[in-house]
Order: sequence, then structure tokens, then C-alpha cells
Amino acid sequence: MTGSALRVENLRTHFFTRQGVVKAVEDVSFSVAPGKILGLVGESGSGKSMTGYSIMGLIDPPGRVIAGRILLGGEDLRALGPEAMRKVRGNRIAMIFQDPMMTLNPVLRVDTQMIEAIQAHAGVSRAAALERSRDALARVGIPSPAERLSAYPHQFSGGMRQRVAIAIALLNSPDLIIADEPTTALDVTIQGQILFEMQKLARESGTALIWITHDLSVIAGLADDICVMYAGRIVEHGSVDQVLDAPLHPYTHGLIDSVPSRSRRGEPLRQIPGMTPSLLDLAPGCAFRERCSRADGACTQDAPLSSPVAGRQVRCFHPLTA
Repeated sequence: MTGSALRVENLRTHFFTRQGVVKAVEDVSFSVAPGKILGLVGESGSGKSMTGYSIMGLIDPPGRVIAGRILLGGEDLRALGPEAMRKVRGNRIAMIFQDPMMTLNPVLRVDTQMIEAIQAHAGVSRAAALERSRDALARVGIPSPAERLSAYPHQFSGGMRQRVAIAIALLNSPDLIIADEPTTALDVTIQGQILFEMQKLARESGTALIWITHDLSVIAGLADDICVMYAGRIVEHGSVDQVLDAPLHPYTHGLIDSVPSRSRRGEPLRQIPGMTPSLLDLAPGCAFRERCSRADGACTQDAPLSSPVAGRQVRCFHPLTA
């Protein structure tokens, strides 16, 4: 694998609709090192997936990345033209979607799809591409990979289809894989197996991984670092252990508090009051203030990212350690 860490700086992705401008991603910055796993978490509509699509260059009109830099190995992906970006996508950067059928063509055999994915970026023979495809299926735990290559997607279970999608993402040894809730629809046993395999593959291959999810329990056992997103912005950033053990932002605390716990068995789950705001007409200031018990007049202004604790960042005037 070539290249270095991904670095995203001040990323802004807006959708220009007839009703107004939707600020889906607003001033997002983070980095992820080779072999490390970064978790992007938050409620639906927080901007997690849009961040991933922006990195991949998959934002369609009326959406547009209007500002920021996306650096991979020192190269700004935003400066690349469509043809150059197509050479990067699926080669240096790959994406795993929540539904594997968004990746797999139902009318083509698995070997055909995998060989095409390799030969689109590498000048290798069909035999060499077939061997690499077989090895990729074996790496993700598919039994009898040589035989399963000749199968169609509908001949696999949901969990096996997702493994095939992961294998396709690994084919060209990418610098970065973006996984958009790929285990949400799977049962717990299969989910655990895939999480273990992805963590192992990141360590062994040096591939950086961004894992997008709303499930904190998944991130707790998978990621090295975590970015908590709300209304298109990162509101807290730090190591997984630090953030989950001692959250600084009230929103992060609310997310953790709403997860079932053995220590509160039989008690009703605690909920964050209210609803996520519309990004179409977002008022100035902290987007979480209408749902926050710590909000006051200062929260009508935009809070900058600060570091009240070493190695941590939080976007809040009243972090929980204050």
C-alpha cells in the first residue's frame, strides 16, 4: 500500500434546493492514520454518510462540496478531475455500503465483478485477477472461495453478500476504506465476525478505516478514535476510551445514556428530548441548544472547537467537565 493518512480540513458540503441551502456537512476536520479506525457517530441526518460521500466524490447535484481540502497521501482529492477521481475511487479509496446489493450486480457472477474491479485499475491477466479475488474471499472468511466465485449474489446469505462487498473493497489494497453502517442489517453473530475481521485486516494491511454508524456499542469495540457529529458538524473528537468513558459534550452524554446498560436493568431508557433540527433553516449558534439542559444565552453564538482536556476536542460553551 502506498500513501499516508487521510486528512480532511474544513469540509463543507451544501445542497442548493428550491427551499433553500441545506448545510449537510459544515466545517468538518479530522484525520485518520494508516492501520487505524476512526468512528463517525451520530443520529440519522447528522452528516455522517454525507461526509463519506464527499470524500469519495459521490455528491450529486443539487449537492456540492463548496470548501475544504481532502488530502490523501498529500494529494488534494478536490483538485482532481472526474477521470482522475475515477482512478482513485475503488483503487486508493473504497467504500462499503449498508446494503451490499448497492455494490453487487445481481445478474453477474461474483468472479466477473471482482475481476472487473481489479482490471479497471491494474494491468494484470484474468488468471492473476482471479487468484487475487479468491484470496480476498478467503481473507473475509468465506468458505470454499474458489467455488463461491462462480456463484451469483442471490446465492449468498445477507452476511455472506456483505463479506463479498468487503472483499471487493479490499481487492486493490486501498489506502482508505469508508464503511457506511455495513453491519446494521446483519444479525449479532455475523456482525461480530465481520467487525473482528475488519479490525484484523486494518491492522495487518495498514489500511485506514472510517466506520460510519449510529451504534456506539459497535464503535466501542472497533475504533481507535471517534468523531461525534450533530447537524452537520463534529461536536466532539477524541480517543474511543476517553469519549465513551467521560464525554464532554451534552449530546455525546445523551447518546451514551440512551444505550441499554446492565447497571440500569429494568429502568426505562433515557432519551434525548426533542428532535434533530432541520438543516434547511438552521438558526445561528449551537444546533443542540433546544435539546440541552445546559444551554444559556451564550449558546446563541457558534461555539469553536476547544480542548478543555488534552487530546480531546469539543464544540461547546459548557462542556461537562466545566
